[in-house]
Amino acid sequence: MDKGTEVTFDILFSNASMGILVTNEQGIIVLANPFLLSQFQYTASELLGAPLAKLIPSRFHHRHSSHVANYHTHPKSRPMGLGMDLFAVKKNGDEFPVEVSLGNFETQKGKFVIAYVSDISLRKKAEEELKHLNEELEEKIAERTSSLTSTVKQLAELITQTEAKDVELRRVNIFLHNVWEHAGAIIFATDPAGTITLFNPSAELHLGYKANEIIQHTSPVIFHQEQQLKQTARTLSAEAGLSIAPDFAVYQQIAQTNQPKEFEFTYVRKDHSTFPVSLNITAMRNKEGCIEGYLGIAIDITERKKAETDLRLALHKEIELSELKSRFVSIASHEFRTPLSTVLSSAYLISKYTESSDHAKRQKHVQRIISSVNLLTDILNDFLSVGKIEEGKIIVRPASFQVKEHIQNIVSELNGLMKKGQKIVYTHEGCTELTMDATMLKHIVLNLLSNAIKFSPEKTIIQLASKQNQTGFCLTCRDEGLGISEEDQQHLFERFFRGSNVSNIQGTGLGLHIISKYTELMNGTIFCKSKLNEGTTFEIHFAIQPC
Repeated sequence: MDKGTEVTFDILFSNASMGILVTNEQGIIVLANPFLLSQFQYTASELLGAPLAKLIPSRFHHRHSSHVANYHTHPKSRPMGLGMDLFAVKKNGDEFPVEVSLGNFETQKGKFVIAYVSDISLRKKAEEELKHLNEELEEKIAERTSSLTSTVKQLAELITQTEAKDVELRRVNIFLHNVWEHAGAIIFATDPAGTITLFNPSAELHLGYKANEIIQHTSPVIFHQEQQLKQTARTLSAEAGLSIAPDFAVYQQIAQTNQPKEFEFTYVRKDHSTFPVSLNITAMRNKEGCIEGYLGIAIDITERKKAETDLRLALHKEIELSELKSRFVSIASHEFRTPLSTVLSSAYLISKYTESSDHAKRQKHVQRIISSVNLLTDILNDFLSVGKIEEGKIIVRPASFQVKEHIQNIVSELNGLMKKGQKIVYTHEGCTELTMDATMLKHIVLNLLSNAIKFSPEKTIIQLASKQNQTGFCLTCRDEGLGISEEDQQHLFERFFRGSNVSNIQGTGLGLHIISKYTELMNGTIFCKSKLNEGTTFEIHFAIQPC
């Protein structure tokens, strides 16, 4: 580096706001910046020359030495302790959670490890709050992570304290160069007006620009989405009671407080692709306190965002499953009461009909028991089907079978459920050999016919038709029942939904939901035509290969 760059680096590292330390191969701390000294409440004389274990809780010492040896054997830039909870200890014995990123470099003095240390106490607190909302989840979303910044103010102080100033300066420059070259974060600096003056290799790698395209040519505003920057400007304006323009003024306002503050943005690469970052902006001031530029450090948080999304989805799924269980208990307690009462009363009466002349009466009650048991089985099957669908455990298994015979058998199973005078008329048109999931088709037909029987009066005809031609397979079910209002049709296939005109009729509100899900799994479409008191028609189409 030339003299001008060295001075710029001095300013850059003197104004960063993150804990940084450097250790040698023996694990001895050789450099520590003021921010880190403040974090751990040590003075430079107390910490420099001390083993790194001084900053680590004693219960982790036995593992720390093996981790250090392993890292020196396979050194590379990476997060430390991925998937583990890391803790550090202050001078007064207080422990606090940290996030550590590691880098390495080698000079004539030997091999060194550079560590960026972030206090993530706030994030851990947020994780605990989220954990409190749902104790069944083992991992929670971390609302925010602390920023990673880079400072070398301590290097300048060490230079003024040594007699071999020139030698120390060269050593510092080597350290600066390695920090600059090997840091995993995007690091850039600007002049007071916002023109970029420094752009590190990691910034080139992440953003797709070469340093010579950026330095002295543009501001970091080009990395931002326009609408997002406008929204941030509005937020900062409201907080400060000022009118902040959606340009570099946003950076200037962020740095005004002189306190580390992390902002999440979506950065735009040169090829227009995007990725999320955690950005920290620091004003670089001279001895008089005047701003000479700004330091920006951005960390790619793509993996963190993915983890947060996965956790949110898991939480949402957990809530849905919990709701399903609660609904099951509520509905089961209500829907099981009538068929169980029927079974109990019929069983009692059968025990009284002991004479051979009572055979017809016994058969009547046996049929009532069978119908009630079938109803209970249907309710349980509905819940089991919904549970498997929600868990993604339903797999479509297409196979060739005789569709006409298959549906006729299904119709026969429902004879015991039909009301007095009801009749199911089934017709088929076209080829009878069909290739699809026969079990799913059975669930669809059973639910369609069960609903038609349930919501149609006595002495009515239920028409069921299947058709296979060159365009695919079509299933139609038409009844003469209560019908469905236009308003209810908007929610017809929602889980647990029941029409406003069927509250006095038993049901779980799952049948049509299951039909729609099975239809969707087999790439089919379902249509409903209905008017109140004029019956309902359901048509289901499957685009399959003709026989």
